Amino acid sequence: MNILVLGAGGRENAFCWKLSKSKYINKIYAVPGNAGTENYAENHNISVNDFQKIKSLVIDKGIKMVLVGPEEPLVKGIHDYFLNDDSIKDVHIIGPQKKGALLEGSKSFAKEFMIRNNIPTAKYLKVNEDNINEGNVFLDDLSPPYVLKADGLAAGKGVLIINNLNEAKIELKNMLIEKKFGEASKNVVIEEFLDGIELSCFVLTDGKNYINFPMAKDYKKIGEGDTGLNTGGMGAISPVPFVSKEFKNKIEKEIIRPTINGLRKEKIAFRGFIFIGLIKVKDQPKVIEYNVRMGDPETEVVLPRIKNDFGEILISLVNNKLKFVKMKFSDHSAATVVSVSGGYPAKYEKGKEIKGLDNKTESIIFHCGTIKKSKKVFTNGGRVLAVTSLGRDFKMAVSKSYSFIKNINYKGIYYRKDIGFDL
Repeated sequence: MNILVLGAGGRENAFCWKLSKSKYINKIYAVPGNAGTENYAENHNISVNDFQKIKSLVIDKGIKMVLVGPEEPLVKGIHDYFLNDDSIKDVHIIGPQKKGALLEGSKSFAKEFMIRNNIPTAKYLKVNEDNINEGNVFLDDLSPPYVLKADGLAAGKGVLIINNLNEAKIELKNMLIEKKFGEASKNVVIEEFLDGIELSCFVLTDGKNYINFPMAKDYKKIGEGDTGLNTGGMGAISPVPFVSKEFKNKIEKEIIRPTINGLRKEKIAFRGFIFIGLIKVKDQPKVIEYNVRMGDPETEVVLPRIKNDFGEILISLVNNKLKFVKMKFSDHSAATVVSVSGGYPAKYEKGKEIKGLDNKTESIIFHCGTIKKSKKVFTNGGRVLAVTSLGRDFKMAVSKSYSFIKNINYKGIYYRKDIGFDL
């Protein structure tokens, strides 16, 4: 089978790497891909949102399956686009249809889904410019810090956590009236702050049956000690050391099963990944958010721990045989450390030559934002590389990744030196 991987990040590089080991996959294509996917796939410089050009490529290359990495094409309806076109309706899309993608595309839709299906989450209020006063009253009743979330997609930048009440009210006005995040903050979800430790749970489902992938913990803040601005992720670890068998059973019973049952009950067609962002509050798991795809950089630690043939898993999904899949995970821990461009997540420069990629290593180098020109690799994004290593525990895995990444060099390179510090 020929498969197309949509996206240009570390997650998509990890997908291509894992699929290249599958006996069921003939040829891999990547749109638009990066310098890392190029090692396993044929890159095509097409936007992930240009459905017409993607359709032409699929027909031209005899592609039978499309694995969607990022959320935007799913929220914009790429699955529906294929289903509604007779020439490509039989191509399998891994990712939900537009309604299912609202679990990520609309924070309020996701919260309402959780409430209807008794899934534990923070209390909240959805507000717009017409009921902003109601939002201010709701803030008055909360304890700091205050959480404001743009309802729509805001490229990972639409969540504000604010300690001062007056500042929270000003930011609420900025989001709703001044359109701080554009159309994404036309509606805003105000949430109570949940105090605990976060983790990521990954499920692959056909809307009825599901299988669990390894859990992971990522590090979102740019600064060491989890300080500074949020990023797309500075590193990740799998498995999560503080997840006991008992806690895992709670997640299964109170969150995963009610989520899948809710999709079925509400007739929401869903074929793909559900990434459940969780927080452990004392000894209780609660849902922070849903994503409708795999996470990044979590994919870079999750896939290396899966022993199954990834192509076979995806084929089982589309052939309605997911319930027969028995997942096998490595006992080893995986850790990834992400290097970024200087200035990220604010203003940063691209086009810096990367040196040291040819050094011998046991680690796996996943490219997040790179481009190849004249056989040289250059930076092409805020997050540049994710270096993943396996070890008997997370400390050994982290140590191996740091041993290699210190030999990577490009102008402005930065990476956190404390991944796993809180474990």
